[in-house]
Amino acid sequence: MKLSSLIPLIPAALILGSLMVPSGCANTTTPPSGGPKDTIPPIITKISPLPGTVNVPTKKTKILFTFNEYVKIKDANSIYLSPPLEKRPKSEIKGKSLEVTFESPLDSNTTYTLDLTGAIVDNNEGNPFPGYTLVFSTGPQIDSMCMTGLVQDCNTLMPLKGITVMLYKDQADSAVFLKRPVAAAKTDDWGFFSIRNIKDTVYRVYAVKDENNNNMYDPESERVAFLDSLFRPSTMYNDSLYELQKFDMKDTALCLARKADVELHLFREKPSKQMIVKKERVGLRTAYLTFMAPQTVVHDMRIKGLPREKLISQFNPQRDSLELWVNDQRKMPDTLKLVINYDKTDSTGTLLPTEETVKLAIGKELRAELQKKQASTKNRKHEDTIAVYTTNADPTTIEQYGYQVEFKYPLIESAWDSLKFKIRNPRQQESVGKVKVIQDSTNLRRFSIMPSEALQPGFEYFLKIPHRLFRDINGYYNDSTVLKVSFPNDEKLSSITLELKNVKNKYIVDLLTEKRDKVVRSFIVEKNANLVFPYLKAGTYAIRITEDLNRNNLVDTGVLLEHKQPEKVLYFKVEDQVPIKVLEKAEMIWQIDIKEMFK
Repeated sequence: MKLSSLIPLIPAALILGSLMVPSGCANTTTPPSGGPKDTIPPIITKISPLPGTVNVPTKKTKILFTFNEYVKIKDANSIYLSPPLEKRPKSEIKGKSLEVTFESPLDSNTTYTLDLTGAIVDNNEGNPFPGYTLVFSTGPQIDSMCMTGLVQDCNTLMPLKGITVMLYKDQADSAVFLKRPVAAAKTDDWGFFSIRNIKDTVYRVYAVKDENNNNMYDPESERVAFLDSLFRPSTMYNDSLYELQKFDMKDTALCLARKADVELHLFREKPSKQMIVKKERVGLRTAYLTFMAPQTVVHDMRIKGLPREKLISQFNPQRDSLELWVNDQRKMPDTLKLVINYDKTDSTGTLLPTEETVKLAIGKELRAELQKKQASTKNRKHEDTIAVYTTNADPTTIEQYGYQVEFKYPLIESAWDSLKFKIRNPRQQESVGKVKVIQDSTNLRRFSIMPSEALQPGFEYFLKIPHRLFRDINGYYNDSTVLKVSFPNDEKLSSITLELKNVKNKYIVDLLTEKRDKVVRSFIVEKNANLVFPYLKAGTYAIRITEDLNRNNLVDTGVLLEHKQPEKVLYFKVEDQVPIKVLEKAEMIWQIDIKEMFK
């Protein structure tokens, strides 16, 4: 068998060019000054054993890749053997060769692939070797099937690099926790993977963000994805398959043209154990607890030495973080003792009501800060003597969210009826308006102040929060402030309108930034509606729609052992593209058939 038929073809011009370089100038550490920069990646000139070799010894196996120039290992973890062994391959540069050895014996009658993608660069300019996958067998034949796929984040649907995709013939749910896979591969920059030279049989398919590189799933620290059904490969491997070629990851068109047999959505499971994992005293009357798992069930709480009603508490929406405040003006002890009865996981893995005393002590940094303030009134800031609050009056979102007011500490006195709301029309005539105050359902310190009448372009709106309307648990009153809002008059701003039809369930509709890492606006809908996103600057956005099946206004994660996928997330596409480019002065209107989209 000729080597040229087994190693990817190299353009003849590149080979001739490398042969014509004088030996005295080749592979020098520092290129001659003024000469052209080397941009040619390394080329494999020899492989031992040859690709496709069978009956390879299971012990003391050595693989040698020889290049046309000196190279170095950029990422040893990218030298990946499938199926993986207990210990990772050992790699070493010897001259112009890469030597790979295995510290664990290979399995008998097994087809192996050794992938070098992303592992090697040349020694001079760091030009990356595009990659190569060597196949060999410890038995008499080479397995011939292959599969491809795509791994994405379950919320952003963005491709994920470096994820380990694993195949199991063992169909037991516990296999991915306890055993190494029978075949595996890593995803590239585009979240794409190919697993080649596998047996023609059925597999369980998983993807894991393998933080500890043990080729198994560790639920306490890693994210996971799984295929709902068993998978049987239908494509036979051959060198001409487009999806199995090595591409420059910067070539978007080539990379996106690859077709995937499966799509996997990576998520983080809620932990299987429940306990308090963190506690902190953040103020004289303030502390918080963090729990390992969400949806914490608390039966009772109290601070020793204080009446039960003096304790104010609030969970975050996921119920895995609990804020605590003491509504008492007496001097607080250095250590607050919280007695909490909650459902905790015992040694057998069972959730049982458990009473626990948590000591909330003042730490060194907090103690130093408090002592500094007590030493002299000069060290006290204005915010140390008032009920601190923050405000947000964003003209682009005020119609949806109103004026936002959030206090640093819970209130014990309030006079919302004394707020002053004034309206000034374009003729500078003023009138008094009405507002409605809504306390946030997930944050008892946050309030939305909604104008009762529809706001109009060209008008100015003033909300005044007078002095001493509110008193917090520290006994301090608020300062006054005036919030002014008028609609943006920038003629370059644009808007998006979504006309939703066939809405039969509850959905969360988010307008996101281009990177999909920040929510610009959000709606929750349960029926047909027209959603307007006004006052948008020119740029690129994305529209995410989540099917909220359990109707809790949250995007819920999956559960592997229950075969439960995370709640379904889809992105609205324009001309089959997720990024939505908004031009200046544009009024963009789209109809979305939700039933058709989520069918």
